[in-house]
Amino acid sequence: MPTPRKAGRFGGSAAHHNRMMANLATELIRHGRIRTTHAKAKAVQPIAERMITFGKRGDLHARREAGKVVRDGDVLHHLFAEVGPAFATRDGGYTRVLKLGPRDGDAAPMALLELVEDVAGAGDAASSDEAGRRRWGLRRRGSAAESAAPAATATAAPEAPAAPAPTPSAEDAIPEPVEATDDEDVETPEVDPADVETRFADEDAEAADAADEASSADEDDARG
Repeated sequence: MPTPRKAGRFGGSAAHHNRMMANLATELIRHGRIRTTHAKAKAVQPIAERMITFGKRGDLHARREAGKVVRDGDVLHHLFAEVGPAFATRDGGYTRVLKLGPRDGDAAPMALLELVEDVAGAGDAASSDEAGRRRWGLRRRGSAAESAAPAATATAAPEAPAAPAPTPSAEDAIPEPVEATDDEDVETPEVDPADVETRFADEDAEAADAADEASSADEDDARG
């Protein structure tokens, strides 16, 4: 019985290796480039190019075959809607591997695996669509607020109460004493502080009543 070949396998089992390669191919299609070790980049490169070939074909069988590797529906749609048509005029060589040097820590040789054509990533398209929907929602809310503001102003304008008069201070209410001269004697008017405090209290009560009437009128307009 032949012994299974284990050379070039990443992970503890064949299933782990296949899932790792599928994840790397999916992220390459999603973002347009990935940074990984040089060995993994060389191993996933033919799988990614096979997925792009399926994207160029675009038929139902190609979608089912690509769906066995690319499990994300958004990335699968991006593969057939944008990545595949972008390579329609190329017969092969859809990706390239660029060496980046050793990695810090274990000195593993790193590489950059990317598509040779400049294709927007699936995440960028999703974020732009979401931003467009957000802007549209803000515009709708802003227009609704602007249309509601004139109506509320027109309803509340005729019944707007007059602003209460400013309350005089105690220093303004009490007249200043007049100095007597040598020619004639001038009587200084006497003011009772209790009367002044009573008048101030009455004016404050009137201002509070006017404010209450204004707030109740606004609430009635809002209910109407």
